[in-house]
Amino acid sequence: MAKNWMAVASAEHARRGRDAAGVGYMQVCHGKLGPIRRVQPGDRLAYYAPTLTMGGKDKCQSLISIGIVQAGGPYAFDMGDGFVPYRRPVRYLPAREASIVPLLDHFDFVEDRSRWGYKLRFGLFALSDHDMRLVAGAMDVAPELLHFQ
Repeated sequence: MAKNWMAVASAEHARRGRDAAGVGYMQVCHGKLGPIRRVQPGDRLAYYAPTLTMGGKDKCQSLISIGIVQAGGPYAFDMGDGFVPYRRPVRYLPAREASIVPLLDHFDFVEDRSRWGYKLRFGLFALSDHDMRLVAGAMDVAPELLHFQ
């Protein structure tokens, strides 16, 4: 059974993975292998961006991309200067970027509205089907494109 995941990256980095030539990719937690091993082919993935640029103060707070993890395990990708992060292939769906703020009172993962960003600090965490459907709706993606029953 497919799982749902929320990954966290700057909008610039999330868009780079979404807009890659051919099949897109995901890369989480500064390219560490451990977290990305939890994700499996067929899983659903959404990217949230707290900022526009990595380490920036330029607030974004938006859902950037949504898709399905493709076949194949994590692979190393040499970005130069000794940085070799791990990635997974993802088929991203056509979607509009959307603010996360209107969804905060409806998400299962938000236990305390005053600390809604707590889980996002982990860089990758599981979402309920309910939450992934909320994300898909906000991004104008039909649930059947995500293989919901």
